[in-house]
Amino acid sequence: MTPADRAILDYAQKLTLSPKDVAEADVEALRVQGFDDRAIHDICAVTAYFAFVNRMADGLGVELEDDERFPERGPPEDK
Repeated sequence: MTPADRAILDYAQKLTLSPKDVAEADVEALRVQGFDDRAIHDICAVTAYFAFVNRMADGLGVELEDDERFPERGPPEDK
């Protein structure tokens, strides 16, 4: 994994698990890896979008469908 990939994942994890703790230093860690304002916006937006969609699905009790394109995954686990 590249240092840039690690910075993205660290930022996304923090934004997902403890958003109130995200600080300028977290954004600066992305800048150090060469990300500009647009890229940082996109990283934040994609992370936030997936959090939103997953919370909506969980909140509404949406069940995952079997995906025949990936048979190696096997059937979804029962809850």
